[in-house]
Amino acid sequence: MTRTFDVVVIGGGHGGAEAAWAASRLGARTALLTFDRAAIGRMSCNPAIGGIGKGQMVREIDALGGLMGVVADETGIQFRMLNRRKGPALWAPRAQSDRELYARRVRERLEACPNLAIIEGGAETLDVERAGPAGSRGSPGTADTAAAPAAVALAERDAPRIAGVTLSDGRRVACRAVVVTSGTFLRALMHTGEQKTPGGRFGEAAAVGLSASLAQMGLRLGRLKTGTPPRVARDSVNFGALEEQPGDDPPTPFSFMTERLTQPQAPCWITWTTPETHELIRANLHRAPMYSGQIASRGPRYCPSIEDKVVRFADKLRHQVFLEPEGRESERIYVNGISTSLPQDVQARLVAGIAGLEQARVLQWGYAVEYDFVPPDQIDASLMTRGVRGLFLAGQINGTSGYEEAAGQGLMAGINAARYVAGRPPVVLGRDQAYIGVMIDDLVTRGVTEPYRMFSSRAEHRLHLRYDNADARLTPLGREIGLVDDARWARYERKRRQLGELRALADALRHEGRTVREWLRRPHEDGARLAAALPALRTYYAQADVWGAMLVDVKYAGYLDRQARAIEQFRELEDQALPHDIDYRRIPHLRAEAVERWSAVRPRSVGQAARVSGIHPTDVSLLLVQLARGTIG
Repeated sequence: MTRTFDVVVIGGGHGGAEAAWAASRLGARTALLTFDRAAIGRMSCNPAIGGIGKGQMVREIDALGGLMGVVADETGIQFRMLNRRKGPALWAPRAQSDRELYARRVRERLEACPNLAIIEGGAETLDVERAGPAGSRGSPGTADTAAAPAAVALAERDAPRIAGVTLSDGRRVACRAVVVTSGTFLRALMHTGEQKTPGGRFGEAAAVGLSASLAQMGLRLGRLKTGTPPRVARDSVNFGALEEQPGDDPPTPFSFMTERLTQPQAPCWITWTTPETHELIRANLHRAPMYSGQIASRGPRYCPSIEDKVVRFADKLRHQVFLEPEGRESERIYVNGISTSLPQDVQARLVAGIAGLEQARVLQWGYAVEYDFVPPDQIDASLMTRGVRGLFLAGQINGTSGYEEAAGQGLMAGINAARYVAGRPPVVLGRDQAYIGVMIDDLVTRGVTEPYRMFSSRAEHRLHLRYDNADARLTPLGREIGLVDDARWARYERKRRQLGELRALADALRHEGRTVREWLRRPHEDGARLAAALPALRTYYAQADVWGAMLVDVKYAGYLDRQARAIEQFRELEDQALPHDIDYRRIPHLRAEAVERWSAVRPRSVGQAARVSGIHPTDVSLLLVQLARGTIG
């Protein structure tokens, strides 16, 4: 029998959960296809949410009406605001979560979501049919990067479109759009020393057929690698030898819907590797898959294995290790900082050589996993593939790493899949709107050669893209899209009104001859004494989010004005649209590399064209000359 839906989401990880949540809440009849219902929302690696650049994205997901922030608040066991010693552009919330509880709460929300069915099974093939002429939605580009405009138009008219998914047991699900969020499961292979095991996560099978189906549709596949450290038993750790790391007091929530966090904070602990453990690793590099030649694919540069740390930073005598509980009552401790694929006998000696872990009992060995991905120059800014209409990709299949990156893409892919089915234009976030927009633009425009990880340094407008103002930037858009419900909108409107009132009071109220605004401009003035002296301020001071937003506005007014002007200049280039069917070969004197790169990426604006890898300022100047002459198109 064939079941029929509007949208099918393949994969129940963090990207799949957000995609299914968004598509179903926007009215699309949605199916979430997963190997195991119990694995929905499972944290494959560290049970933590947020971090530098990542915490801002979680706030953006929440501001748009997504899941991750709410669930992180409900299940967090330790909350910390990172980079407090730096400026507010770099402040980033992070939480250690209860691994089992997090997955259960995600699953419960999806099970209660209207228009959403959860189907257990593996996707074997994607079914396509030939498309007719492209409609108002727009259509994907051609795989022939040097094709002339006529060939581009012909390829668009004849591009295949999604018709359904066939499962490995022969069942078929008909649909008009598919969101693939396969994580690390595509033809996945796990490595621990010389031992190789098919699977995308410890104890779970790989997805084999889907890679072949994607390749048959003309998509290029690549291979990437990631890894995870061992887990040890809590009762075997000597905590007396460790430095305790407490959470914040008071803690800052992720969700704008969370009034305050009331659960008790659990500690984490800090320890270090030693010169002896480094020597052990060096002596066994020939047994490490990354160095023996067993693994040839690229791993994440900014989350290296302990083998990579010892080799790349040979002058360092020790590396920091964080011991992080996987739950308030869990027996498992995540040993953050020694991600490894060394053999089990070497891992045992490595763990025992770390202070506090001398008698530690390993519950799960570290491993590396290799998996297929689709180089993201084959998708557009809506996350739909250029060659197959209705096929959206999100998460690690696009070459990213991390729960937050996957969730941000999943949310946008789910939104745009639902809008595609409804015949509506896609929603594309700009680099000046959100970290999510920065990430997607980086993927589409620049591609990846290693797993992509978000950092605040990637965002040129990061003072504008702060964690505290994600609601001001994105909640009105979420309301317009249809994801922000009445309760969230009422809370947003109340905060906006209170912030407006507070700004007016800051200009009107005076204390000791100066306005409140003038006092707050002083570097070390946080407003506590002003609120004590001026009763009209006390209600606002008690609301940390409102008062905090006011403080940033006042203290960084000059920088914010400067960034606003930079954003205005940025938008001028972004607003200069480029026809999709430009024949770049006809631009006089344009370098061959620019012709090749622009023909492949098909930038939608002059701004995006300037960001494409391999492009020189002179290439952009030649493009602008032709635009001014009206000879392009």
